[in-house]
Amino acid sequence: MPAVTVENPLTLPRVVASADAVARPVLAVTTAPSGFEGEGFPVRRAFAGINYRHLDPFIMMDQMGEVEYAPGEPKGTPWHPHRGFETVTYILDGIFDHQDSNGGGGTITNGDTQWMTAGSGLLHIEAPPESLVMSGGLFHGIQLWVNLPAKDKMMAPRYQDIRGGQVQLLSTPDGGALLRVIAGELDGHQGPGITHTPISLVHATVAPGAEVTLPWREDFNGLAYVLAGRGSVGTDRRAVHTGQTAVFGAGSSITVRADEKQDANTPDLEVVLLGGQPIREPMAHYGPFVMNTREELQQAVEDFQKGRLGTIPAVHGMTEGGL
Repeated sequence: MPAVTVENPLTLPRVVASADAVARPVLAVTTAPSGFEGEGFPVRRAFAGINYRHLDPFIMMDQMGEVEYAPGEPKGTPWHPHRGFETVTYILDGIFDHQDSNGGGGTITNGDTQWMTAGSGLLHIEAPPESLVMSGGLFHGIQLWVNLPAKDKMMAPRYQDIRGGQVQLLSTPDGGALLRVIAGELDGHQGPGITHTPISLVHATVAPGAEVTLPWREDFNGLAYVLAGRGSVGTDRRAVHTGQTAVFGAGSSITVRADEKQDANTPDLEVVLLGGQPIREPMAHYGPFVMNTREELQQAVEDFQKGRLGTIPAVHGMTEGGL
């Protein structure tokens, strides 16, 4: 980690907050609990314990791994439905296959992102390819759920296949950080991901001792999740480490700093920076469905049970039937 990098960040466009930017205070730092998802791959629930008013339009985020699988151990998820939101899967290390009942999907690997707009609904599966199951290996990534406004919840499903080489690479004035803009924009630099709800998704690698102060849209919320390493957030240098999320308050810039000394297996501070324009609509959430009302949730469950969200392709249906 990370897969997408450059030899000399000083060759990249630089990003810096203006002198009159208002620093966002750190409202809270939370620690993600660990658990298991799907058929048993380990996850950290990044947003557990954070009030939704600070997350909107984001719903949840899981850090998948980092885990070194032995041969035969890699696991994925069974077929499952989605409606009413978008799933964003970003793979730092390893490889994952995606397929849905709408004919979409593909393989994503080091530095790639799959952006799936579930919209009106579909069935979906995520699993390591047979080659990885046989060989084992490193697996690490995140999956983010982004809410859709009521007007878009029943739109047609859509895929975006974002390769690692497509992300917008930026740096800081001293070259102490590499910034990967996956979606949205940062200081006028646009990432490749197209979003229905205005958001920014950035993966930052901050060198030991380096500090990053980035301009941040005032109408966005602000979150920083530590994938690996140790550092601090905010101008008062609130300590953070692997598996913790910092919630920022109002303002027009955010600050992240890497500690001078990192753990031996983590040379830099790795952080996911998130911001989005709150939707501010009622949210009704039940498992894989995110709607606006209880009645819409009941309709989603009924549509799934009656096969209206699609059917599992025959080759997978036969395979599962034989287990």
